[in-house]
Amino acid sequence: MENKVKERLLTSIEQMPENKLGELLDFTEVLLEKARRQTEGKLNLDPGKDPILKFIGGVENGSLAKDIDGELYGEKM
Repeated sequence: MENKVKERLLTSIEQMPENKLGELLDFTEVLLEKARRQTEGKLNLDPGKDPILKFIGGVENGSLAKDIDGELYGEKM
């Protein structure tokens, strides 16, 4: 089945107008990058390069919004 899909894809590329080939190339490169990230990205999480990963676990307990109304509106609860 995979061979037939490749054959159909190649046939479609041959029939594609020249001015649309760039769009097709962009699309395939996006798909390839997405596939690469799915296979490599999950394994290479580096808190040194990603500030969000550095922050994860920064708040051990409680809620960041606890007593926020009092802070914002001066209300004592």
